[in-house]
Amino acid sequence: MRVGIIGGGQLGRMLGESAQLLEIESLFLEPSPSPSAAVAGEVIVAPYDDRVALDRLARECEVVTYELENVPVDTVRYLAGKVAIHPGPGALETAQDRLAEKRFFRSRGVSIAAFVPVDSVEQLEAGIELLGLPAILKTRRMGYDGRGQLYLADPEQASGAFAALGSVPCVLEEVVPFDRELSILAVRDRDGATATWPLVENRHAGGILRWSVAPAPEVDRELQLLADALATRLLEALQYVGVLAVELFQVGDRLLANEIAPRVHNSGHWSIEGALTSQFENHLRAILGLPLGQTSVLLPCGCVNLLGRLPDLSELLAVPGARLHLYGKEPRPGRKLGHVTVLGADHGQIRARIDAVRALTAG
Repeated sequence: MRVGIIGGGQLGRMLGESAQLLEIESLFLEPSPSPSAAVAGEVIVAPYDDRVALDRLARECEVVTYELENVPVDTVRYLAGKVAIHPGPGALETAQDRLAEKRFFRSRGVSIAAFVPVDSVEQLEAGIELLGLPAILKTRRMGYDGRGQLYLADPEQASGAFAALGSVPCVLEEVVPFDRELSILAVRDRDGATATWPLVENRHAGGILRWSVAPAPEVDRELQLLADALATRLLEALQYVGVLAVELFQVGDRLLANEIAPRVHNSGHWSIEGALTSQFENHLRAILGLPLGQTSVLLPCGCVNLLGRLPDLSELLAVPGARLHLYGKEPRPGRKLGHVTVLGADHGQIRARIDAVRALTAG
């Protein structure tokens, strides 16, 4: 059995490593000649829209998936006519456009921050008048890890901000006074069975996820059930197959959706050690038509991203409960080089171990 994976980054690598445990081969499509995922399977080096390469994926694989949401939708549509590909093009198209995504949330009764579409400086000025400041201006497309967005605190910033983002279609969002950022990962198989992992608490800086705690502390049953129902509603509306991540803001006892990621997700890396079935294995199970695995937590976990440079590994591995994952990438500022999962008996111990790892990776 062989799975095709579009994208050869660290998410593809971890999908491929999970596939190896199931004795499933992986065939990657990736433009880079030496991607992170090369250790986990054969790589076709070609652009994501190369029809010859796509035909080979369709011919040699039972099913195809992708590890990043910036894959051209036309690529997924093309493959869908030749081979099973999950998630399908509808979910990808929704996630690639922030305006379409917000309208999708609203159509499904999911609460979100107030927003207005912005296609000109005049619309931005009107949006500022409507929503007030501070607010966040985001490009509708190609924004991730803090890219493609600007925080606005002064109306005089409007003209310069729109130009700084390339004068492309945007959305202006109100700044939500949230208590904390959460995410939920959910999975749906080809027969419509679903499962969710516990809510995860996330901390970002500069738009990049720095660390997570799973399960999120101080989550009562009602909040978890609310998140489960929200994620399941989105899975079913999209007729989704595979793992879906939903990024959330908690405001009191309410949850506001921020965005979806139609793929395995950074905030689910803890599940490799911390859950009965990881997000990577369950994604493969779902797209291959295998029974979903249980998603319950084995131990409380933290996960810290290693960005830009690697610390001294002997010091890092001396942190109790630390498990290291490296992605085989050359260091450069802001680049995700790996992550460290820390396990512990309770949330207090987890936070102490997260702080110990972060102290080694500061600077």
